[in-house]
Amino acid sequence: MRRFAASVRATEAQLTALDQRVGDGDFGTNLRSGLDASVRALDQAGTVSPTATVRAGGPLRTVATVFLDGVGGTSGPLFGLLLTELALAAVGPVLDVAALRAGLTGGLAAVQRVGEARPGDKTLVDALYPACEALRVCPEQTGSRVALAHASRAAWEGARSTARLRARRGRASYVGERGRGVPDPGAVGVGLLLSSAGGVVTELPPFVTGPPPRRPD
Repeated sequence: MRRFAASVRATEAQLTALDQRVGDGDFGTNLRSGLDASVRALDQAGTVSPTATVRAGGPLRTVATVFLDGVGGTSGPLFGLLLTELALAAVGPVLDVAALRAGLTGGLAAVQRVGEARPGDKTLVDALYPACEALRVCPEQTGSRVALAHASRAAWEGARSTARLRARRGRASYVGERGRGVPDPGAVGVGLLLSSAGGVVTELPPFVTGPPPRRPD
């Protein structure tokens, strides 16, 4: 979560530029404000109970609550739902492949239930669905780092594919053909979330214009 916040801080201007072309232009700002507040909440949680037994779902639940309660636009509720499902699935001390699979799949279902988007509608579903598929075929013994690397590569492929699409859901649907050639900001946000498990992303172009740089598995 802290690396996700750092990734969004580093790429906020680029996220905003994308959203200015297909949306309200507030995606980068909303995402950053939510994650800045999330980091403060995580710091506070650590101060209140520094010796508590750590469960992987704890930080995820903290961030999910911030997004659901305090982040505007469509990004707040949707990312809040995704993180809530991840938190519910992460009942152990580590976010293993089984928890990742259950959490992302549950998050996808929750996002689709609320937004009614399908793959091909040019939304964050176009990144989240292939990430879920990548995790579905991961063997149970796969380490979480490797599983997340597979999921993030699939998510970026999905995010890049949205540049070819005309949006059928969300704010981007209002701009029609003018949105072609621009990847969906929400899908890019999913790519950032998953990639940040392996390190901070400082530039979007390598990820949204071509195959993402490979990180060690």
